[in-house]
Amino acid sequence: MAGLPPLAANVTNTVALLGVTAGTAAGSRPELTGQGARLRRLLPVAAAGGALGCVLLLALPSTTFEGIVPFLVAGAALLLLVQPRVQQLQPGRWSARNPLVLGAVFLVGVYGGYFGAAAGVLMLALIELLHAQSLARNNALKNMLTGAANTVAAVGFAVFGPVDWWAALALGVGCVVGGRLGPPAVRRVDPRYLRVVVAVAGLALAVRLFLAR
Repeated sequence: MAGLPPLAANVTNTVALLGVTAGTAAGSRPELTGQGARLRRLLPVAAAGGALGCVLLLALPSTTFEGIVPFLVAGAALLLLVQPRVQQLQPGRWSARNPLVLGAVFLVGVYGGYFGAAAGVLMLALIELLHAQSLARNNALKNMLTGAANTVAAVGFAVFGPVDWWAALALGVGCVVGGRLGPPAVRRVDPRYLRVVVAVAGLALAVRLFLAR
């Protein structure tokens, strides 16, 4: 975020992203229908991860975790690209009750609370491995899980972090609008093209983060 120190920009962005959670929750109701059991199982895990991520960001030097961020983002983007082939090689789906899956959701939540950039790409790649349903429905589930992690972290940052409230308000308004308009747009886009767009954007972000280290 232009003009702000890295830590202030990061926590301000996290607080502003509450608007995305509100917007996508309102816009994704058709896609979330029938996914209540999944949300009840996974939301607390993602939220707990977000809480730990918040604590780590406020307690540790920012360089501790940022070094591996580009590689996490790039790996998630590549996983999205090869996702259809992976599913062909694995006729059985992973269970959301699997401790390894719960651990992965928790770690993505930690990442989202700590740094945030491309946490959605990581979560979507994981959700795509779990559930054989449309990309729009998996994307809605991803939005709720990353939103849970972000909300918990944002509350912590609001109390203990250096939030620029004017910047958060301005960005948050845009996030509400974008979050509300995004789900209807996803419904109309061919999932093959959407997957490629998300993956390419993730790879571009990974390169940018790597060069900025």
